[in-house]
Amino acid sequence: MNLPIRILGIDPGLRSTGFGVIDITGSTLSYVASGCIKSDAAGTLPQRIKTLLDGLVEIIATYQPQQAAVEIVFVNVNPQSTLLLGQARGAAISALVTANLPVAEYTALQVKQAVVGHGKAAKEQVQQMVARLLNLPGIPSTDAADALACAIAHAHGGQGMGALATLGKRVRGGRLV
Repeated sequence: MNLPIRILGIDPGLRSTGFGVIDITGSTLSYVASGCIKSDAAGTLPQRIKTLLDGLVEIIATYQPQQAAVEIVFVNVNPQSTLLLGQARGAAISALVTANLPVAEYTALQVKQAVVGHGKAAKEQVQQMVARLLNLPGIPSTDAADALACAIAHAHGGQGMGALATLGKRVRGGRLV
């Protein structure tokens, strides 16, 4: 008998961090929860990071995931935005490893490939495939869909690639780093 494995997917962002929680039992995916943690754009960076950290701590406590998957985000247009996004991503990873969750990391290309079938898929395609794969009654927001897609990518590929190392280790694209 296969016991379900609960996976928390994270789409990091300073304004809005998407989260998605799924269960995988054998090859069956089940939706548990999803949403966004939003920070006040008028707040200071430390306040916004605290909002993100507190939100993730609450989500982890509520849903008790066993594994986590975080999207690796690349932003090259504005260096300041890239730095801020990196800080939000660092806060998310810190919340996960502090909770002793193994953390796998996937690029947007890997996530889209796993969920849609090609790495250049549009956001709308990701949203629709996530809704279809999880039998959702509606289309999730883009941030929640990206987080759910990250969890689905991990469920589809992360298990078989030996990506789940000992607690506190980081995994990137199936390799320990």
